[in-house]
Amino acid sequence: MPKQFTVEQANSTLPLVRRIVEDIVVQYRRWQERIREFEVVTANSTAERPAPRAEELQREAQALASEIEGFVGELTELGLEFKGYDLGLVDFPTEVAGRPAYLCWKLGEPSVAYWHEIGAGYAARQPINPRAVA
Repeated sequence: MPKQFTVEQANSTLPLVRRIVEDIVVQYRRWQERIREFEVVTANSTAERPAPRAEELQREAQALASEIEGFVGELTELGLEFKGYDLGLVDFPTEVAGRPAYLCWKLGEPSVAYWHEIGAGYAARQPINPRAVA
């Protein structure tokens, strides 16, 4: 059974979670840049005329992907679910009115202030009612 967080527990982890998510979002943008550059570089290359920079870009992209995977693993070890590379979205397992749910936080928010049903996702976020959340 996954760890369940109270609002207070979720907020107390935010300094660490924020740093990890910031790293993910920054490295994800760098990874996207390398992939775009790789696509441009390789668009005109052939087997007879390989693009010299392509191999270097591929190595850089793989290294960034590995680093991102490590950061996501750190969040998983904390009991969290990382949900969005662009927004820096993180879900904290919890219980609302006796049902499994998620406390929802995204990079830039000062605290954990929203929740949503397990299957609902970010679009269905609603403000936390402290009396209803575990």
